[in-house]
Amino acid sequence: MNNKQIRKWIPSLFFIPAVIYLIYNRGRVFLLDELNLLIHEGGHGVFAIFGKFVYTLGGTLMQIIIPSLFIFYYYKEKKYTAARIFLLWLGQNLINISVYAADASEKKLRLIGGNNVYHDWNYMLGRLNLLEHDKTIGTLFYVLAMLVFVYVLVMPLFIREYKRLSPEEEDSLEKIIR
Repeated sequence: MNNKQIRKWIPSLFFIPAVIYLIYNRGRVFLLDELNLLIHEGGHGVFAIFGKFVYTLGGTLMQIIIPSLFIFYYYKEKKYTAARIFLLWLGQNLINISVYAADASEKKLRLIGGNNVYHDWNYMLGRLNLLEHDKTIGTLFYVLAMLVFVYVLVMPLFIREYKRLSPEEEDSLEKIIR
């Protein structure tokens, strides 16, 4: 293994404690949870024009969409460490979603707005006649989070560095393509 191959594994050493922390604390991260809550609530507003069900789903969708946009951008730009950081954030959101979904039938979580608001997952799973499967659905989100965390740690296995073409090689290639 050469130095370049070793260097791409170094971030994994820092991500291991982060993954352990997120798993141990059920995805709870001070301040990041507040940001996630803002994104979740904003998602309701963004998706409000699509009716009550999609409005309700919108909070969860935004918790997935926002980190995914960063992941896509940084992966496309070949900034893999940054992509991995946002994958951690996505995994953290998936754990939070798993807790919320699994609480759908019991409704023990404290919600913003108190008793004046409805539980998103209780409403959605109730509408889909899946309320009795809330724990299973929560577990699916949790397993998805674990898969994301595993990918964060082993992502260097999937990163292929491609040699950039020199300007002369690019010109030659353009001539061939034309």
